[in-house]
Amino acid sequence: MIDLKSLVDAADQIMQPEKVTDYCPNGLQVEGRGEVAKIVSGVTASYELIERALAAKADVLLVHHGYFWKGESTVITGIKKRRLKLLLEHNLSLLAYHLPLDIHPLWGNNVQLGARLGFEVLGPLDDSGRPPVGLVGQVSEVLAP
Repeated sequence: MIDLKSLVDAADQIMQPEKVTDYCPNGLQVEGRGEVAKIVSGVTASYELIERALAAKADVLLVHHGYFWKGESTVITGIKKRRLKLLLEHNLSLLAYHLPLDIHPLWGNNVQLGARLGFEVLGPLDDSGRPPVGLVGQVSEVLAP
């Protein structure tokens, strides 16, 4: 078991959300219980995923697409209300990393997919000095269907 703050601190240290300007907050988005024994992960914090995390007795839901996107209404109604209510009623934390997960040089979506497809990552998509939103790679082996 780990306390929520330690988990969030470790995830933030790995993902380094402060290094990227994103369309949503990265890291802890909804605080639940203070002790964490089980984490469920998924792509999007949908109502169905929250239900499944609760059925699995999770303490934290870790996702790529969380909540509170720039440009969306800040009014808490409809599906946004239902999702937040379910998290809060069950004391389930929501931890989300969007662009930090896309661009992470070791654990990122792009690097992991490229590795599984047999690509050799050459580096960031551009050399502007800003965090990359993509990576450049080349096929390093023949891919089998």
